[in-house]
Amino acid sequence: MSGLEKTIQASTLIDILRHRSIQQPEKIAYTFLLDGETQKVSLTYRELDIKARAIAASIQFLCSPQDRILLLYPPGLGFIEAFFACLYADAIAIPAYPPRPNRSIGRIQSIIKDAQPTLALTTDSILASLERKAEITPELKTLRWFSTDNIDISHRDKYQEIPVSPDKIAFLQYTSGSTAEPKGVKIAHDNLLHNLQSIYRCFKHSSQSLGVIWLPPYHDMGLIGGILQPLYGNFPVVLMSPLMFLQNPLRWLRAISHYGGTTSGGPNFAYDLCWRKFKPEQHLDLDLSSWDLAFNGAEPINHQTLEKFAATFAPYGFSSKAFYPCYGMAEATLMISGGVKNNSVTTKTVLAQDLEQNKVTLAKSTEPNSRTLVSCGRSLSNQKIIIVQPDTLTLSQPGKIGEIWVSGPSIACGYWNQLQTTQDTFQASIRGFTEDSFLRTGDLGFIDDGELYVTGRLKDIIIIKGRNHYPQDIERTVEASNSLIRPYCSASFTINIQGEEKLVVIAEVDRRYWDRRNNQTKSSNNNSKERQTITQQTIRLIRSQISQQHDLQVHKILLLKPGSIPKTSSGKVQRHVCRSHFLDGNWEDLQIEG
Repeated sequence: MSGLEKTIQASTLIDILRHRSIQQPEKIAYTFLLDGETQKVSLTYRELDIKARAIAASIQFLCSPQDRILLLYPPGLGFIEAFFACLYADAIAIPAYPPRPNRSIGRIQSIIKDAQPTLALTTDSILASLERKAEITPELKTLRWFSTDNIDISHRDKYQEIPVSPDKIAFLQYTSGSTAEPKGVKIAHDNLLHNLQSIYRCFKHSSQSLGVIWLPPYHDMGLIGGILQPLYGNFPVVLMSPLMFLQNPLRWLRAISHYGGTTSGGPNFAYDLCWRKFKPEQHLDLDLSSWDLAFNGAEPINHQTLEKFAATFAPYGFSSKAFYPCYGMAEATLMISGGVKNNSVTTKTVLAQDLEQNKVTLAKSTEPNSRTLVSCGRSLSNQKIIIVQPDTLTLSQPGKIGEIWVSGPSIACGYWNQLQTTQDTFQASIRGFTEDSFLRTGDLGFIDDGELYVTGRLKDIIIIKGRNHYPQDIERTVEASNSLIRPYCSASFTINIQGEEKLVVIAEVDRRYWDRRNNQTKSSNNNSKERQTITQQTIRLIRSQISQQHDLQVHKILLLKPGSIPKTSSGKVQRHVCRSHFLDGNWEDLQIEG
């Protein structure tokens, strides 16, 4: 298998870890930065193998092969140990993020109902927290709970090796829920190895590579790209918590500089946060010259973000040729398409108004109402990408936007316990041709000269008076209209009023303004009038910019406090949840404008 030493006969990740633990027992596989900076803990291949087998022995005592096991861990080495323990025990792991204090555990409840796990692995602290919620959350009582904090490593001797077939399910990757309720994607061992092999080839990894990853480990990009790919490729990775990154995005860049990271990345918003948070007077001691692959995926890629990030950090050794736009999703294990490493980013500038009619018309970047799209590269080897008209299920004509369909060995087995949805999503066929089946991604895009351009999400698309509008375009207009609006913290959607679709926009305001607003609540009338004037001006400006840029009238605008807009674990705005909250009147806002 390409990407592995010829001596390894690997059909699962278990084979690879066992080989590494025997051939390179003292080599550090994972380093986790506890504070995102200097405090760290590490795992060698041998230590990981021992811990995984010790936990697997307990799993074998409590469960049968292919039982589902919920993993509730904070980011860190404990999660990695538990995940590999499930693989060793031929159990189906279900990575999930633990509930935050004073937050709903609705997502965990829905996962438990859907997957019906037998056992939950976690830490002492999380177990204590969940025990306090058990009385009001009956789903938690259906599980056996097991903390792995102080596992006795001598239990590894009780582990019984069992053959694991490559077509068995390795884990359930629950979707982020950006457009619907989360569903459990069934990822088999052979899906994993094919996708890991493809990533290894596309990224041109080697044993000399070094990863630096802050992405959530329970999300496909963080788990497969950040944790499993380094083990597959025999190179170390430095990990940190997403919270450490969000508190100070420049920690990410400092870690790359300090450890000489070669591979790192994240969604577009991560690059945007970095250049926005950067202050020239900080005089950062950074050297980003080792960073030769900066992947960007999981959400629409903004060309302006790439340009600003490159310009900001070029003085610190960052090369724009390191950018690696890519496209993927949980249903395809992870990666679907990617570019050629160290090539310049491929773009296409088109007329925005023609995108509304699902047409691609070339334009100059200087033209008004133009939009620069970033290519997500070409299809992986041994798979096929086609563009299909979602209403007629026929192939799209060149120059027309349609739904992206994919087939190949990385495509997952379907959704857990959802036969009809699996058939509709994973077994689609072009009208008149039944010999091939495809995954319907739900994403819109087009292919030009072999390059895939993603334009939006089918379920999120806004249709008003027969014209298509991409919500992310409207949201970028909102966020650019006024510095009061927080970047990547707005949402647009429609509601139906007497048979007509009406546009609603919600946006979070800057924390400093919200705090000042609250402090002034009991102040003088003059302060209250000033605050009201600023609010009204902001709303008028948003309304005006949307009218000018998109020729749309906004029905309602809500300005919200920071942290109000629901997002997935990977940072995507959950527009369908926003719409439900709006209809239910669940938000405190500065002013409702109607």
